[in-house]
This record gives sequence, C-alpha cells and structure tokens, in this order.
Amino acid sequence: MTVERPTRAEAEAAVRLLIRWAGDDPDREGLVGTPDRVVRSYEEFFAGYAVDPVAILERTFEETDGYDEMVVLRDIRLESYCEHHMVPIIGKAHVAYLPRRRVVGISKLARLVEAYAKRLQIQEKMTAQIANTIDEVLQPEGVAVVIEAQHQCMTTRGVHKTGVSMVTSRMLGVFRTDPSTRREFLAMIGNPSNRGGE
Repeated sequence: MTVERPTRAEAEAAVRLLIRWAGDDPDREGLVGTPDRVVRSYEEFFAGYAVDPVAILERTFEETDGYDEMVVLRDIRLESYCEHHMVPIIGKAHVAYLPRRRVVGISKLARLVEAYAKRLQIQEKMTAQIANTIDEVLQPEGVAVVIEAQHQCMTTRGVHKTGVSMVTSRMLGVFRTDPSTRREFLAMIGNPSNRGGE
C-alpha cells in the first residue's frame, strides 16, 4: 500500500495546528522550534515504513555444520506506537526459529522486529508480522514470537492502569504442533516479568 506523503512544511503546519488546538501559542519562545522537532522525531519513530522486512532476512547462511537446534534471540527491546492513540508501546520481543537448512545473522532478527515496531501498530498484528516474515523467507521447521509490552494508551489515559503488560504470541510449524518444542522455547525465554532488573 502506497500512501502519498505530505510535504515537510505541511507536516510542520499540522503540528502547529495541534499546538493551537491544545490551547497554547505555537509562536511562543518555547514552542517555536517544536514543529520541526516533532517532524524529525516522527521520521525516527516511523522509520519502519521505509524498510522492506523481507529484504532484511534475504541474506542467509547454509554453512551450519548440520546445526538443527533452536535459535532464540530474547529480550529484543521494542518501541512502537499504538495506531489508535499514537502513544508509545514499549516492551520486549523474543524470537525463535528451528532452521531447516539456512540460518540468518542474529542482528537481522532484531532489525526485523525494529522494522515492524517502527510503524503505527497493534501488538497482535506486529507479533504475527514478525513470525510470518521469518516463516516466509527462511522456511524453517517452525517459528515462535512472544512480545510483552506496556501500552501507554492504557497507562497514561483511559483507565490509567500502570504496571500492566500485554503478552502476545505466534507459534508456527513445530512450535504449534509439538508441545515439547513449544515448552523448550518458553523455558528458554523464561518469564520476562520475573527476571530481576529488567
């Protein structure tokens, strides 16, 4: 889906309008540079729209000396934005796959999470997108993705419930069909809420 992007000047004008709508003066000293700063921060917050997630995983390695055990990358910090209120979703992703023939550099898994997180999102969709892309590109025996995150749309507005985390998972292949494989993955990632200092 291609969306026609407004110009930078239009985006800054929209921020000025929102400042006025909030009840402040966009021309006062403290706010004069805010529209530019907001637009620059949006370029960072939503950088995922400029990234092709499939391309991230396309370079793989087949020289694994027969490695056929689970590959797990846990505690991948993610910062996303709720598509309903445009406020932060902050948490961690745990990603695993069981290689069939090919493996991918571990930094690519973290970059894949980032590509989907840096978009307007709901956590359920993001979880499925990450798992489905790994499954499509690597064609492994199975894929598992668990995301645990706090949603500022729930903690800073609405019901104002702090300390609440949402956990979503997507299990494909052997992670879905083989309970022992799923249990092994869940044991490897542990309970993120109970690992001290995180």
